Amino acid sequence: MGLICITCGPASAPIDKVRRITNFATGEIGRLLSDVFAEAGFRVVCFRGMGATAPVGSGELREFSTNESLAAGLWGLTEKPVAIFHAAAMCDFDVAAVEGGSGGKLDSRGGGIRLVLKPARKILPDLRGWFPDAFLVGWKFEVDGTRDDVVAKGRRQLAEAHTDLCVINGPAFGEGFGILDCCGDVEFADDKQRLALRLLQIFQSRQTK
Repeated sequence: MGLICITCGPASAPIDKVRRITNFATGEIGRLLSDVFAEAGFRVVCFRGMGATAPVGSGELREFSTNESLAAGLWGLTEKPVAIFHAAAMCDFDVAAVEGGSGGKLDSRGGGIRLVLKPARKILPDLRGWFPDAFLVGWKFEVDGTRDDVVAKGRRQLAEAHTDLCVINGPAFGEGFGILDCCGDVEFADDKQRLALRLLQIFQSRQTK
């Protein structure tokens, strides 16, 4: 039935050998998607951020740490996936420099330090070029603004990354999830389980056309 690729959990950006910048993503949506697609008979590979705290789902598990390591894992797939659900919370910034500190482990006794951040590499815009025939779903999580603002950002993601769907959520969106398609229409899912099931249904319906 084809390979389903799922990314979930947090990416991280190293500060030194023992510290990193990361986020609060748990990887729960990856577990739910993995279980739903595996139960439907698909082969599943789940790339899971090393800081994820949710239980591991069905299918083959591959861990990643940074944006670059996830990109390398996806690029290195020996079988082309029929669908990619890119739910991982990637790092928006990498550490460009550490001012006031050096060495493998920064010493707090040396006083304060200043981190210089630079925009991190985005993976989603590369996926269409790597997997031109795959069904691609991106995520857009927003804290600030209104629901209309989140929808507008989701539409921009669809146009720029050439994905098939964008899942929108976060405090700015409100309760539940929105599934935004290329026509600009939004379908609502009350929770993560319903979201996972609906994404399966949408993908299966696209496969039969």
